[in-house]
Amino acid sequence: MKKVLGLTLTAALTLSLAACGGNNSESSSNSSTPTDSTNTPANSTPATENRTLKLAALETAYGADVWKEITAAFEKANPGVKVETTIDKNIEDVIGPGMKSGDFPDVIHLATGQKKGLTETFVKDNNLIDLTDVLSMTIPGESVTVKDKLIPGFTDTTITNPYGDGKTYLMPMFYSPTGLFYNAGLFEQKGWEVPTTWDEMWALGDKAKAEGIALFSYPTTGYFDSFFYALLNEVGGADFFTNATHYSEGVWQSPEATQVFDLISKLATYTEKTVPANGNKDNFTKNQQLILDNKALFMPNGTWVVGEMGKAPRADGFKWGFTALPAVKAGGDRYSYTFFEQIWVPAKAENADLAKQFIAYLYSDEAAAIFAKVGAVQPIKGMSDKLDGDNKLFYSIYDNGAKASMGAFATTDPVEGVNISDNVFGSIDSLVTGAKTQQQWVEEITKASDALRGALKK
Repeated sequence: MKKVLGLTLTAALTLSLAACGGNNSESSSNSSTPTDSTNTPANSTPATENRTLKLAALETAYGADVWKEITAAFEKANPGVKVETTIDKNIEDVIGPGMKSGDFPDVIHLATGQKKGLTETFVKDNNLIDLTDVLSMTIPGESVTVKDKLIPGFTDTTITNPYGDGKTYLMPMFYSPTGLFYNAGLFEQKGWEVPTTWDEMWALGDKAKAEGIALFSYPTTGYFDSFFYALLNEVGGADFFTNATHYSEGVWQSPEATQVFDLISKLATYTEKTVPANGNKDNFTKNQQLILDNKALFMPNGTWVVGEMGKAPRADGFKWGFTALPAVKAGGDRYSYTFFEQIWVPAKAENADLAKQFIAYLYSDEAAAIFAKVGAVQPIKGMSDKLDGDNKLFYSIYDNGAKASMGAFATTDPVEGVNISDNVFGSIDSLVTGAKTQQQWVEEITKASDALRGALKK
């Protein structure tokens, strides 16, 4: 599952549940020394003592072994550095006991959007190290800076720069174009065209229904974040997206917002009815399997789905297809939201300087090649040119006319009982089952947005 990626925030953890324990850790070591300089290769200046870096990382579809290979390579390049790793699919639970006792990891790879909201808790409580200077660091073993290596735009988002002060607190890691995945083989067999507008989408949905195939599925409601953000851009453009994600007064009663709600509510009626029951961390692959079994046509997802379903059975002639959201009208903009994971340093990390060196190393050619072997692609210039197969298809979506959407709901101070992601995305199941009306959904979103407006981070 993406995070990830599930995507959806719920009850935020308190600061006391904020970092790395030491259970279930994998570690290896050599002996010698790193540099304390933030602008020179990490192995260029010997230090006076050995150091240990504690890394906590969420185990996603890319697996745990890739982090072991990365840390071993970092240790080799930095004699004297030992990296202790804690990697787990439930990393927030695993590192909780250590956090309670004040044992913070130096580096945490955990994206926003996780169900328990640990990263959001750190952001809201201003408990992150400013990583802006990492952008100007020379990548260890290379002659370019991190900023020069990154694709423009990835450190100019409300996720990486949550306080609107021009400073970067979360560094972008693996990115994945998101959109609608489908069985291209089925479309070829049926002679169907992939819809380019929502009107074409509904027409295809009616045609598929006549053959016992649902138009739509989704793994969990959390996957509607990327869908929703892309749709906001399609309907109202960048200014509307900004107003919506920054809780502007009256934004949810605007004609643009109404169009977004109407489209999603209509899509709910075209959704396979078994989806809500399986839309959880234990059964979400059943909803993804609907695409492979030709029981549903489209699902929102990211490139990791190929690995997740790599060993799953599939219909004869199955072939992955991928498309941006249909345009609101013929000739209109089509968007593909770019989901990207983040890595960050807690404010109480004991080795913040070494953590920054490690993060800078992650953008090296050496590290990028290790990550790429498992399909983990970083926002590094030229990486898409090195891909082939399905990944070439997925990462070329922006070369084929789709526009990229990035960003998310703006960070606020904690507001008791309010979680905008729960209100916006978590209600989709209820729309599909009919337990909640569109009007009730809009009212809940409006109430949450109103409560958060005055709590925006300054």
